[in-house]
Amino acid sequence: MKNLLQAIQNRLSEVTELKYIDEDWGQIDYYSPNMPVQWPCCLIDIQGGQFSNLGKDLSKKPKDRQNGILNIEITLANMKLSNTSFNAPNGQKNNAWEIFDWVEKVHQKLHGYAPVENATKMLRTSFGRMQRDDGVQEYKVVYTVELHNV
Repeated sequence: MKNLLQAIQNRLSEVTELKYIDEDWGQIDYYSPNMPVQWPCCLIDIQGGQFSNLGKDLSKKPKDRQNGILNIEITLANMKLSNTSFNAPNGQKNNAWEIFDWVEKVHQKLHGYAPVENATKMLRTSFGRMQRDDGVQEYKVVYTVELHNV
């Protein structure tokens, strides 16, 4: 799992606009004025997985081998300091819409990317906004990846 998360983190580092890319350990879950991130941030987590048995391979450890389907959750967040009101100045609106540019750039990096040797390509399966009351704009994108013979 560690290699998988590190490979995704390395791939996301190519999106230069992201100032903070890390495993999601709850950095923005605490409604504090001093969250331990830089904006915009991207957090990576393994949301969950399901495994099926393949059989035994006596040359590997563990000997009982499995295939796994994992859901990788990518959280993109930014401190929203401007609005997208129709009457707002264009520069302000462009800044406020930037998070969707980052979502698209992350998608271009991850969709179709096989992060480790025994993995299929990552495929986007869901997208959604998280409702917050602290000025942080947060979206979650979930990608599914299959791991073979683990």
